[in-house]
Parts: sequence; C-alpha cells; structure tokens
Amino acid sequence: MKMNIIKLTVLAGVFTLYTGCSVQNNTVKATPTKTTTPKPNSTTPKPKQPVAVANPIPGIPAADDTFRTTLPEIKREFRGAWIASVANINWPSRNNLTVDQQKAEAISMLDMLKDNNFNAAIFQIRPSADALYTSSIEPWSFFLTGQTGAAPYPNYDPLQFWIEEAHKRGIELHVWLNPYRAHHSNGGAVNSMSMASRLSDIVIRLKNGMYWFDPANRRTQDHVSNVVKDIVKRYDIDAVHFDDYFYPYATYNRGADFPDNATWNEYLRNGGTLSRADWRRDNVNRFVERIYKEIHAEKNYVRFGISPFGIWKPGYPAGIVGSSQYDELYADAKLWLNKGWVDYFSPQLYWPIDSKGQGFEALLNWWKSENTMNRHLWPGLNTVEIKVSDRPSEIRNQIEISRQVLKNDAGEIHWSIAGLTKNPGMLPVLKNGPYKEKALVPKSPWIKTVPLQTPTIYVADNGSSAQVSWSIKNASDVFQWVLFTQYNGVWETEILTVDTLTKEIPKSKDGRKLNAAAIKAVDRLGNESDYMARKIR
Repeated sequence: MKMNIIKLTVLAGVFTLYTGCSVQNNTVKATPTKTTTPKPNSTTPKPKQPVAVANPIPGIPAADDTFRTTLPEIKREFRGAWIASVANINWPSRNNLTVDQQKAEAISMLDMLKDNNFNAAIFQIRPSADALYTSSIEPWSFFLTGQTGAAPYPNYDPLQFWIEEAHKRGIELHVWLNPYRAHHSNGGAVNSMSMASRLSDIVIRLKNGMYWFDPANRRTQDHVSNVVKDIVKRYDIDAVHFDDYFYPYATYNRGADFPDNATWNEYLRNGGTLSRADWRRDNVNRFVERIYKEIHAEKNYVRFGISPFGIWKPGYPAGIVGSSQYDELYADAKLWLNKGWVDYFSPQLYWPIDSKGQGFEALLNWWKSENTMNRHLWPGLNTVEIKVSDRPSEIRNQIEISRQVLKNDAGEIHWSIAGLTKNPGMLPVLKNGPYKEKALVPKSPWIKTVPLQTPTIYVADNGSSAQVSWSIKNASDVFQWVLFTQYNGVWETEILTVDTLTKEIPKSKDGRKLNAAAIKAVDRLGNESDYMARKIR
C-alpha cells in the first residue's frame, strides 16, 4: 500500500525526534528513537494511514506538569450509511462517468458523512458476482464501466480509493457484498466475462431475469469464500457486510419454488434426512459460520456484519405480521445472532414507529432479546422512503428509541445515503439533534487486540494560544485521537483524524482560562489507550 507521509512540525530549528515516553511518579522520560523491527502479531490492528511521529515542540513545560485526573467518557454510537452500486442507485450515479467524476462523487459523499458526524460507510463492492475493485476472480462491474469485464480508464482501484479517502476522514469502510446473486437484470447483457457464463453449471436463471448461484452447491460456497478472503487479505477494510439476500425472494421467480433439484436429489442420494426447507437453511447456516471464522482467521480485527430482513417470522414478537425470511429466504438470522456468528447485526427495520403490524420498537426489542452473545445490534433505518409525512422527524425519533433500547451500544445504518442527500430536511435534523457531536464506534470486546501505547503530549506557549502536539510508539495502530482540553476545571473533548498531530488551542474561551490538555489514542476497534495529561500555565 502506498504510504502517506505526514509532514512533521519543525519549530525553531529543532529536528530531534522522540518516539514516546514513560510516565512514572508523574515524571516524563523521553526515549530516543531506536530502529527496531516489531514482531508480527495477528491480533494487532494493521495501519489505517501510516503516521509519522511528531516533533517535540520547544518550550515543553517541566516534567512535573504531567498529572493524573478523571477524564470524561467519550460518546459512542455507530452511524453508518449504505452506498449502493447495484443499478447505479448511489455510486457511481451512472455507469459512464469518467474516473475523475467517479472520484469527485465519492469525495462529496465522504465529506458529507464527515461533516455530519457519521463514522462509517457501507460501500457495495460486489453487487452481483462482479467487482468494483481489482480482482482476478470476478470481472469488473457493469455498474462501474457500462460493460461487464471492462476496466475503468484510466485504470484505478475504486475500493482502494474509497478506503484511503474514508480513513483520512476518520470514517470506517465496510465492504458490502451480495453473496449469491450472479447477475442483476439491470446489469446489461450476460457476456463471456460474466460469472453467469463462466460458472453456468452452478448458476440458475430466475423468471425475473436475474441469475442466482445455488447456495447448496459446494462450489458456490467455495467461490464466494475465496472472493471474501481475497478482499480481506488484500485491502485495509474495517468490515465485511452481507445484505438480506440469501435464497432469493419468491417474487424473483414469480412465485415458483427455487429450482435446486440437482443438489437436492444429490443430498438425498447421499443419505440426507432433513426436510427440503431445513436443508436449505442448513446450507446458509454453515456458510455464514464459515465466512465469520475465515474472516477472523485472516485478520482478527476485520468485523463481519449481516443486515437481514427485519422480521424473522410473523408472530415474533406477538402481533408482528409480514414476510418470513425463515421460510422464504431460508435465512435463520435468529440462529446466527444466537450463535455469535456476526460481529454486528443490522435488521432492516424499515417501518414507522406506529406501524401496527411491524412496530419499530417492538421488533428492535425482540432482536435485542435474541442477542445472547452480546454482539452489536444496529438497526437499518429506511431514511430514503419510509412512508410518513415528516420523514426527518421519524428518523430522528427512531434513533432516540434505538438509544433508549441499546444504551451504550447504540447505532444505526441509514438506507441509503440518498435519503441523507436528497431530502433537504434530513441532515439538518440529524446534525442539530442526535448527531450534534462526533462519536467513536462502540468497542467490540470479544475481539482481542494488543493494547495501544500511551501517547506523549507536548505543549508550547504561543502567547494567546498553546500549541499542543503528541506522539506515540507503534503509531500505525492508531485510527483516531481524542484531545481533551480543560477550561476553568471543565473538560471538553474533540475526536481528531489520525493524521492530526498538532492543535492550536486558545488560552481563553468565553472568559474561561485554559488549564490543561490531555491526549488518548484510539484503535480501529474503538479501544482507547491510556492518556497523558499536562497542565498549562
């Protein structure tokens, strides 16, 4: 991966570098840089953006200006948005954009998310056995270039671009894949590069024009597994994300049963005893478990999320009516949550709060009751088209209900980013209400990581302001910083991007005097380091 070199702050001709310090009895001992090669550790988060170590600044106060204190809790909430590429729903907006136009659209979306205090983008990179990234396994997507298999010109890697641009803004990048769809009816003609042609013996054409992999076929499972492992191995992603499509919705085949006679009969010939419905569910269950384990075996810190249809079965909880993913999609999503085969779970609760047969709060509480392994439960919200008269107020109220139900592990994903950009009232309601402050993502305590080092904080007197800078050993493990500033004894917090290594702080604000500053590092799973605090005279 190409490294981004961060310019070091050099003041008054000082060029000496320090990599950190140890704190004992409130004294600081600076440690000169040593050239060492760290031992690899599979549980250590890999770098988001490589970070150079900041220069200490002239005028560092005496060592006894460091102190221990009680810092405020940092606000935490997962705030994501789906960005769909299928049928050019969100990005790219057309399949004939130039590369520069594609990049400009991506940057505009990421800037909007950053400016409105979101912290995650769920970006669809494989809508139908195709790729919006460089792949030797599947072809370039029709939705990117207008022809399946045709590379962008000039050639670039969209996924790599999205990762780098998201991370430099402090936004997680989750890659969203549709596991079993082999060709979309809006995806142009099936050509020789399409997986519907290349793997035609395990692909089924449905009556609505789509092509679907047979989930029961071992070759299907192996193929999708290889795709996922390839992405996790080669890209600096934060999570892999599956949507609600497993076996297809019945309407895709105009009500006819899924045509999997070949694999079903093979199962029976080999002594299978499950019913056909249970056999289909078992195919998906084993696949979900496999993907979860394989992702963590490759990179322990990469999370796996699924966004199933919002209703498991009608009647769960009492009074709920509607489609049954258990019986139609053969998706036993409750089991996956019960078993802990996901790191986060985002049921699509796309109905209004007062919906009689699909109550938002009732469904969220039911899914919470099934979250026996305490994984993240972040509902999907229908921000783009929920049927209410005042959509922004409805979404704001759903976020508030989610906070009440989920407490310190709150979060949500908005379907889709168009609901944020095309409704002029949505972003102001969120930014002035529930998203007024930035937030870190909730921690994932079941994922073991190596603790971050404690950063060192430096202060220089600039007259009416103090210049605060910081450094840390193993800087490549840092994803964000949290800067604490104390005015008249009251602490304030600010979440900063990884490449921010210095900050000019006014010595007085609204008649209040600056007393101290402190810094913490945060890794890509939201884990905080210990802090260093320093008094400011």
